[in-house]
Amino acid sequence: LAQLNVARALDDLDSPRLADFMAALDRINALAERSAGFVWRLEGGGGNATDITVAGEPRLIVNLSVWETPADLERFVWKTAHKQVYAKKATWFEAMAEPHFVMWWVPAGQIPSLADALDRLARLRRDGPGEAAFGWEGLPDIRLWMEQRCA
Repeated sequence: LAQLNVARALDDLDSPRLADFMAALDRINALAERSAGFVWRLEGGGGNATDITVAGEPRLIVNLSVWETPADLERFVWKTAHKQVYAKKATWFEAMAEPHFVMWWVPAGQIPSLADALDRLARLRRDGPGEAAFGWEGLPDIRLWMEQRCA
């Protein structure tokens, strides 16, 4: 299961306003890597993806990763220290009016490109949840689809 989420920082990433977020990145990324079901995450030169510029916007950051199952990702997001960092997102990032999180299935061993991930997010924004791009709200239908497909 691949996932992408994007966020637009309220200030420059090296500003005092973002200092606590930036300081938490290594710890939270290491936690993800130790989590059950973690497969891969996008990294730039600094060990995280904050130095990867998207659409010419230096304050737009991306998080792209692959997990074995939705339950593994869900457990990491909501049942670890990630939850406490996530709870502070309004301190650091703009509220986004459109979807900023998308998931989709990838074949085992495949690593998604950032271009494909951004395309999946655009597809979710344009078409709503479906087989190719979905959020947590689309997951139950996708689980049923996978069960029927694998039966």
